Amino acid sequence: MKHVNAKVWLWMVVAAGVLFVLMVNAHLVYVAFSSQPDCIDHVKRGTSVAEAGKFSAASSSCTPRH
Repeated sequence: MKHVNAKVWLWMVVAAGVLFVLMVNAHLVYVAFSSQPDCIDHVKRGTSVAEAGKFSAASSSCTPRH
């Protein structure tokens, strides 16, 4: 009977590990689709004079978030 309990515990640990990995990956996919990694702070075109070391984007891919 001890041998069966050890197998059950082993499979439960393996299943928990697989579930954890799936949950973490699902979170990473969610963050990848909900964030805008290409959006960075930059000088907006026509709003101010660019200073040394500051650049403006040719065309912004950022959409305003409300």
